[in-house]
Amino acid sequence: MATLVSSSSLLHSSSSFNSSSSTSLISTVSRFSLKLSSSFSSLSSSLSISPSFLAYPTTNSRRFSISQYFTVQASAAEKKKVLIVNTNSGGHAVIGFYFAKELLGSGHDVTILTVGEESSDKMKKTPFNRFSEITGAGGRTVWGDPADVGKILEGEVFDAVLDNNGKDLDAVRPVADWAKSSGAKQFLFISSAGIYKSTDEPPHVEGDAVKADAGHVGVEKYISEIFDSWASFRPQYMIGSGNNKDCEEWFFDRIVRGRPVPIPGSGMQLTNIAHVRDLSSMLTAAVQNPAAASGHIFNCVSDRAVTLDGMAKLCAKAAGLSVEIVHYDPKAVGVDAKKAFPFRNMHFYSEPRAAKEILGWSATTNLPEDLKERYDEYVKIGRDKKQMKFELDDKILEALKVPVAA
Repeated sequence: MATLVSSSSLLHSSSSFNSSSSTSLISTVSRFSLKLSSSFSSLSSSLSISPSFLAYPTTNSRRFSISQYFTVQASAAEKKKVLIVNTNSGGHAVIGFYFAKELLGSGHDVTILTVGEESSDKMKKTPFNRFSEITGAGGRTVWGDPADVGKILEGEVFDAVLDNNGKDLDAVRPVADWAKSSGAKQFLFISSAGIYKSTDEPPHVEGDAVKADAGHVGVEKYISEIFDSWASFRPQYMIGSGNNKDCEEWFFDRIVRGRPVPIPGSGMQLTNIAHVRDLSSMLTAAVQNPAAASGHIFNCVSDRAVTLDGMAKLCAKAAGLSVEIVHYDPKAVGVDAKKAFPFRNMHFYSEPRAAKEILGWSATTNLPEDLKERYDEYVKIGRDKKQMKFELDDKILEALKVPVAA
């Protein structure tokens, strides 16, 4: 559990802060038996970040305040009442599931409002069919239309509200307006790293240009205008138990059946694949350190890239099998790469610099180990034996004259 926020909430403007005063301060804090959760150099930095630009720290413009340090420690340990508005489809649903479990494990009070009806067929799928893990840990689950959140949760007040559903302002505004009027202290939003403009200089970092017409951009602008304490998180691809959008499974499906794995382009395109536990830990750090997180945008990703070919090889290694990779030009073979392949056919790689600098967060994603765990679950649920069709694959392989074992 994160217990210490970054210096943006620990420091105040005054005379310059020098090394001798830092030594004295650490000694003073030590006498009160307080633990520092990050290096002192990160504590002596000031950070200034706006929704559209991220400025990194200088080391001599601010002075450390012991009184503020004590305040942060108390607020970090404070029990929070948190509402998660969770999507009922797509890959982001698992974020709310993991976030709820992590908050509950940290002693917070959690309500998760899922779009739709509890009796719908969607709720029979993961992660929704595992919501007993939330209620069993003391959390509450409700269903409905987020636009009616005021009726569903009438009279309730939350310390923090996360919208993990809306992709544009029309969808998020009712939740944001209700949160504001009901007295929520903090508003968090799950955006997307997909809003960054293509770059010749990867990785994407906070402050890079975004697509002005992207729905998530409008949401980020709106919440920055109406909330004193807000933050936005931009995830990419993710893996983890309970995910209902194929990522690693796409590779396993082909590898276990001895089929070639068709990858568009050279296969050297870089991307970022994070275990969802890293996303939930970053969100939890923001809830526990609201002053530090306030007003910032975070790339909600792991801290290592992987090539598309590399992902295929790692999945094969996790399964203990070999893999045949076939590269193709989507236009030449007449297929839409978006339908034939689960990742973007380009460099699409972000780094979590802001979370490291501001929240003292660190990634734990370890693809070789995490994929082994995912493969074990893949086999456990019997997906390796399931009958499947690979019509687009067959079209690609036929065009390339690559044989497929019967």
